[in-house]
Amino acid sequence: MLFSDKQKKILALLADGEFHSGTALAKALGISRSAICKQLQGLSEWGLHPAAVSGKGYRLAQPLALLTEDGIMGQLEPHNKALVSRLEIHDSLASTNTYLLEQAQANAPSGVVCFAEHQSAGKGRRGRQWVSPYGSNIYLSVLWRFQQGGIASTSGLSLAIGIAVIRALKQHFIHDVGLKWPNDIFSLGKKLGGILIEVSGESDGPCVAVIGLGLNLYIPETEGLAINQAWTDLSKISAGVPINKIQLAGSVLNQLLAILINFETTGLKPYLDEWRSYDSLLGRSATLYIGQQQIVGTVCGINDQGLLLIKKPDGQVQAFASGEVSFNEASV
Repeated sequence: MLFSDKQKKILALLADGEFHSGTALAKALGISRSAICKQLQGLSEWGLHPAAVSGKGYRLAQPLALLTEDGIMGQLEPHNKALVSRLEIHDSLASTNTYLLEQAQANAPSGVVCFAEHQSAGKGRRGRQWVSPYGSNIYLSVLWRFQQGGIASTSGLSLAIGIAVIRALKQHFIHDVGLKWPNDIFSLGKKLGGILIEVSGESDGPCVAVIGLGLNLYIPETEGLAINQAWTDLSKISAGVPINKIQLAGSVLNQLLAILINFETTGLKPYLDEWRSYDSLLGRSATLYIGQQQIVGTVCGINDQGLLLIKKPDGQVQAFASGEVSFNEASV
């Protein structure tokens, strides 16, 4: 799915978030007002729903700040910039993770970074689709090659990447954030972002990881209806302070690269205490779902291997390497 040239021109005019009359848009594009209406209706496929107000014209609910390569690279520390073998920004992809998995199979080097303004089939956990309206959020994947230790060397990587995201958010004065095991960014009991890491390779040799991140900056309410869990975005928790999308994207990438370059050597250990300080589930009553199995108990944090600890009703504490946690709302 691609924008038409006319839609791109319309978006460039509406990107400021101000009202633009149908007459002015039609004149700028050299087409009729009815043709403008048709082009605007087509934007709904991208999660964009321009508002029409009689006597004022059309406007987007939020201004659009589109990513640029120069803008993101300009945010990176020199030593991190050197780790980026290629940075790509796409209008739309099925999924940034899927794209980089294909690139990995074609022997793309470590350090390929991919951003997309829109995903038509964004990937969440357990096959869920990640709601990805155009230009509103950060959709990022990084291809990283681990040379030794095999797939086991990536154990706990999603926890460390969560710390990278929290660090970046705090640089932008977003403090009401935490982590939900194993790979969610949370704020006040609602999902703000998610991490998806897909690994392939040898059990005791080189392997490749594609690290994907979806981070909600602004989700229109119409798009939010498709999300089947409590969610939030930065526009709701930033206390009215505007978030510069390009600067935040650069900060996130900076923090990700700083962790990736050392993770093969250090593993999860240096990040355990910090992760525990952001644990959104600690002490809460929760249910862990592993396939058809359900384990009910109280979350007791993580062990030194990054496994989830749950205290069962009989008092036994058990560690789990995978699964999905749903916490009891009454304990929030």
